[in-house]
Amino acid sequence: MNDNEKSGLEQAASAAHAVHSAVKTGKAIASAAKGAAVGGPYGAAAGLALAAGQHGKKLLVVAIVLLMLPVLFVLMLPALIFGGLTSSGTPGQPVLNDGDAITAQMDSIAAAIDEILAEGVEDAKARAAQDFATTGGDNYEVVQPFTVSSNTNSFIGQYCAAKEESWEEISLENLKQLLRNGKGHLYSFTRASEARTVEADDPDTPDVVETKQETWYIYTLVYNGEDYFADQVFHLTDDQKGLAGDYAQNLSLFLGDGSIQHTEYTGGTITSLGDVRFTDGATEVVYFNQLDQRCANQPFGTDNIGGYGCGPTSMAIVVSSLTDEIVDPIAMAKWAYENGGWCKGQGSYHSLIPNAAKAWGLNVEGCKASEPQRILDALSQGKLVVALMSRGHFTTTGHFIVLRGVQDGKILVADPASTSRSQKAWDLSIILNEAGHRAGAGGPFWLIGPG
Repeated sequence: MNDNEKSGLEQAASAAHAVHSAVKTGKAIASAAKGAAVGGPYGAAAGLALAAGQHGKKLLVVAIVLLMLPVLFVLMLPALIFGGLTSSGTPGQPVLNDGDAITAQMDSIAAAIDEILAEGVEDAKARAAQDFATTGGDNYEVVQPFTVSSNTNSFIGQYCAAKEESWEEISLENLKQLLRNGKGHLYSFTRASEARTVEADDPDTPDVVETKQETWYIYTLVYNGEDYFADQVFHLTDDQKGLAGDYAQNLSLFLGDGSIQHTEYTGGTITSLGDVRFTDGATEVVYFNQLDQRCANQPFGTDNIGGYGCGPTSMAIVVSSLTDEIVDPIAMAKWAYENGGWCKGQGSYHSLIPNAAKAWGLNVEGCKASEPQRILDALSQGKLVVALMSRGHFTTTGHFIVLRGVQDGKILVADPASTSRSQKAWDLSIILNEAGHRAGAGGPFWLIGPG
């Protein structure tokens, strides 16, 4: 970055902080982010102007914000800093308009965070071993009841909120250093003891099976959660926590990660469907509906399953159909929340799909809309395909559905928000054309089969 660029950024950053109290990061900037997802910063300008008009902002404030949009977006969507402000993988293409460059950078950040989370697990195991050495017990075991995966946008939001005005320091290496310094806070454990009967090896009587009593200690690892990270790793104030949430939400909107999976839901439910199974595809499918009165008003984080739970409901369908375990939407929503799959007010992070599949021992592969034959082959082999749909026949916002088979050249689906759409066959072209083309985590299609 040359001196002129740095000087301009410093001035704009100062202006952005000055206007921050006038134009909050929430609704107005989120609208700008939606515009940016379509048209880069120019689309963002239109989106922000519209939002500002809707929220009664004075024209002068709108003009100031529009003039500093490039830096405001860096401040509000801070992961862009990690990959640079102006350059991208495409010559002459600003990074804000280069989806591939931003996606590649986000993948690097997610991989780095996952690596450090794994180190945190090993650190917790080592601490459990040290604790056991003080007990006088005979043996111990460590139980890890979760999948190690990161809510990348949330980490980025908290990190950048902690930096706040020291935005020049923001970098992937600095984020990794902070997380590593705090990896002792990433996981804790609980301890319980029990008496176990075990075989006692006696070299003098190898053919005789003898037993003995031992005292075992069981250490269950606990993921401390995002609030704990905010307090113990990033040491955020209450104001910074609010800013971190805005960062994460706007980043999700900008990247299309979440694409606001929201089903029209005003609290009404449909009558309990009971046990519904589809048998007209290669695989018998256990069907759940997020609007079913049994689950619609149950929690998905601080949202509800009826309005935002298509992700966990789709994975409840997949897991219940491809394993020997029936996992209903309520249980899957709880798992998604506890494992970083819930995106407040937007639905699910796209990473929920592969993470849940792996957690239940299923094989999962990402697939693009440009690979239709892979989708057809997977369905013909009895696999299920989770698809993220954008505006069209299935949704006006964003929506996860399950592709469950092929019939007469058309695609059978299990739509977690509609039994009627689940009982008709669809042209593959409709599904390909309406798929969420800015999907993350390998999507917009995930091919899932038995492990």
